[in-house]
Amino acid sequence: MNNSFFSSKILLFGEYSIVLNSFGFAIPYNLYKGSLKLNAGKKNKDSQKKILEFIEYLKKKVKNLPDLDWLSINKDKKNNLFFESNIPQGYGLGSSGALVAAFYDRYVKDKISSEEKLTKNKLQKLKNIFSEMESYYHGESSGIDPLNCYLGLPILIKSQNEIQVTKMPEEKALGYGGIFILDSGTSSDTSSMVSLFFKKMEDENFNYMMKNQFIRYSKTCINEFLNGDINSMFNSIKILSEITLKNFQPMIPNKFTKLWDEGIRTDNYFFKLCGSGGGGFLLGFTLDLERTFENLRDYKKEIIYKF
Repeated sequence: MNNSFFSSKILLFGEYSIVLNSFGFAIPYNLYKGSLKLNAGKKNKDSQKKILEFIEYLKKKVKNLPDLDWLSINKDKKNNLFFESNIPQGYGLGSSGALVAAFYDRYVKDKISSEEKLTKNKLQKLKNIFSEMESYYHGESSGIDPLNCYLGLPILIKSQNEIQVTKMPEEKALGYGGIFILDSGTSSDTSSMVSLFFKKMEDENFNYMMKNQFIRYSKTCINEFLNGDINSMFNSIKILSEITLKNFQPMIPNKFTKLWDEGIRTDNYFFKLCGSGGGGFLLGFTLDLERTFENLRDYKKEIIYKF
């Protein structure tokens, strides 16, 4: 079988706003990736078991699924199919999305190739298929994670029915500022966080905050980032970080609330959620990476983009 690798993804902006049919912006992150392989060893038994359960789900529960090559699937199952990946699970990087993308690429008979011209209809069709497939992992899925992993390109989400492939602003390799991820040291359960979010949406004040503040500033950050207006984006990301700190507990792990608040008070860095929150990575923005990394020297961090 081919050993195509599918990268992880990072939702730079739009966590929780995209489930309310609003803006989001997702990018591939190639440091972490995964690939379908055969001949699972002892250390891969858990992955092998989960693949088998996923296949049974597709067989019994998914309705609008394209024709699958069941001959190849059954053959590969007998040869101990598994998903080899270094994408940490429960960290907001799309570990399930990469698996779904790899499965689609390998076993869908009449697939939409990631290398062909992607019309609006083709993008929407892919998103809908991926949404159905990934629902196995999260109970409900927008389909954006596997779409981003499959295409390996930045995706601008304007609504559930309006998505487009786009480009990142040119990165400055020697830039002083940038975007980074910080490891919280614990994983998270996406489905429980999403369920909690919808419970919070029943509160009138939280509902108002989401629709009139959180979504507004998420959209503003996306537009300013894509336009290369970094200084304006930092003013907006600070407000978004403040809104998140005030309203998104326990999506922000308790031990990081002080660190989150310190960044806002000092204007040194601003955090936002990376995915559903509750653990995994925090997403950080700073105009001075050297200073910020010195202040956060006790935490594991990775730069994902410089400006």
